[in-house]
Amino acid sequence: MISIAVSFLVIILSLAISAGFRREIRGGVASLTGDIQLTSPSANIYNSEVCVNADSSFIEDLLARRGVEAVTPAIYRAGIIQNGEDLQGVLFKAVPSRDSLPLQISIPRSLAKTLRLKEGDVVRGYFIGERVQVRKFTVSSIYEGLSDNSGSPMVLASYEDIRRVNGWDEGKASALEITLSERFRDRRAQKTKAVEIAGFAYGRASEDDDPTLAVASADKYYNLFDWLDLIDFNVLVILILMVLVAGFNMISGLLIMLFRNISTIGTLKALGMGDRGIAGVFLRVSARTVLKGMLIGNAVALLFCLVQHLTHFIRLNPDNYFVSFVPVSVNWWSVLAVDAIAFAAIMLLLLIPSLFIARVDPADTVRVK
Repeated sequence: MISIAVSFLVIILSLAISAGFRREIRGGVASLTGDIQLTSPSANIYNSEVCVNADSSFIEDLLARRGVEAVTPAIYRAGIIQNGEDLQGVLFKAVPSRDSLPLQISIPRSLAKTLRLKEGDVVRGYFIGERVQVRKFTVSSIYEGLSDNSGSPMVLASYEDIRRVNGWDEGKASALEITLSERFRDRRAQKTKAVEIAGFAYGRASEDDDPTLAVASADKYYNLFDWLDLIDFNVLVILILMVLVAGFNMISGLLIMLFRNISTIGTLKALGMGDRGIAGVFLRVSARTVLKGMLIGNAVALLFCLVQHLTHFIRLNPDNYFVSFVPVSVNWWSVLAVDAIAFAAIMLLLLIPSLFIARVDPADTVRVK
């Protein structure tokens, strides 16, 4: 029972932690870049002349599509942050928000470490173009951030600040970012289908005077998604190993039970009970043991997930794991499905020692005194 409980504990924790990493990282990436981006084909973060209309006529049609949660205009602009003599190339991003204040920025923790910044510090921001524009920003907050493929940290700024830096009128943006529901962003195949749907919706709903836009998945952090795929593969290996460990432990337990009850088996055969009926008796006893171990393992795992979710008491190095704590996410349907599959697999493995019953001869096991 202890072996079964430990196996199911590891199985449920593996599922919860894998789902937690997927939710945190995919959600974090989506909050920075969106899941799908609509941009001009000639868009360039260094060029402030190329933009899209943030109030285009097709946005309402996009919002009506299944799986689309929001369509948000965003402005991107490459720049440089200076603190004293230290310089760092960054990517400024701005979206409309009531919480953003003029000349205040939120920076990732990696940038704060590099430039030795803390909340409240004042830094200079340089924007390179036909002429160099300089702004003094105050660091309002530090967030756990990710770097894009070029290694440029993303600095979150006020929408109006970056719009004025680019010299754009209201209603202009670098891109329209489409945020998908969690179910649609969870798998690449679903996300690819969502990209096709967004392109179809734009082509159908756009007016003749609307500019041509490129529709693409915003997976700039492809290395993270490859890492998530590797985690999913590791979880699959863990599930198979834990089911095998639990199954073979139950096989040894059932064999011991059969050896200790050889005389009982012989007596039941002598009284006319068939091999299948006798095997059913021992399998029912084994099934109760498996169920008790499974319930104990599930209870301990779910209790751990609850405590970790509320307290984040197990911490991680975000430089290595992209998040500062062990994330957990419990999908009840996944838990029930894995429990059912694992239970069925263990019971199938227990059919192997049940074959021993057919080899028991009542003449050898029953002694009349």
